[in-house]
Amino acid sequence: MGSTNSTLLKIPNVEVLMQETGFSPAHIIRLHDRFKALDKEGRGHLCPQDFGAIKELAMNPIGDRIIGAFFSPGKEMVDFHTFVKILAHFRPVDKDRPKEPNSPELINSRSNKLKFAFQLYDQDKDGKISRDELLKVLRAMLGMQVTEEQLESIADRTIQEADLDRDDAISFEEFRKSLEKVNIDHKMSIRFLR
Repeated sequence: MGSTNSTLLKIPNVEVLMQETGFSPAHIIRLHDRFKALDKEGRGHLCPQDFGAIKELAMNPIGDRIIGAFFSPGKEMVDFHTFVKILAHFRPVDKDRPKEPNSPELINSRSNKLKFAFQLYDQDKDGKISRDELLKVLRAMLGMQVTEEQLESIADRTIQEADLDRDDAISFEEFRKSLEKVNIDHKMSIRFLR
């Protein structure tokens, strides 16, 4: 237990970080160890290339988009706190955790998970998923498994079904509505400790 406390004491504002993300001390320590392992040069921050060491991301067809989600436009570095906050989107919802009155929405709420997923599609950050943006993701995910004609058909049908205001794009609200019956918590959760 002594090494746990000493590790936590080295992390600035760790109490706030645990409160904001819902991660336990054991989770924070494990994530800190992972962060340090990725930060091979000990700079105290990660750049996009550091994520190349994560084989699951390297093999993921949209891994570059997931990596990009860690970085704000124009920023090529992410510190430990930002790293943890991004990963908190993938933390399963703790149904037993009481909601504090007047507290902000948890990072791993359904709404925030959907916003995170939406940004993976909305690459130009205009608040809408265009047909071209959807096609790029479909090409990356399905690759050579289907023809270009089939990809275009899937994209057109998806937009037709989700585009309620008929502007040929999917807004976040339309995206959210189209996924109402999908168990996002299950699809966007990673078990951090086994």
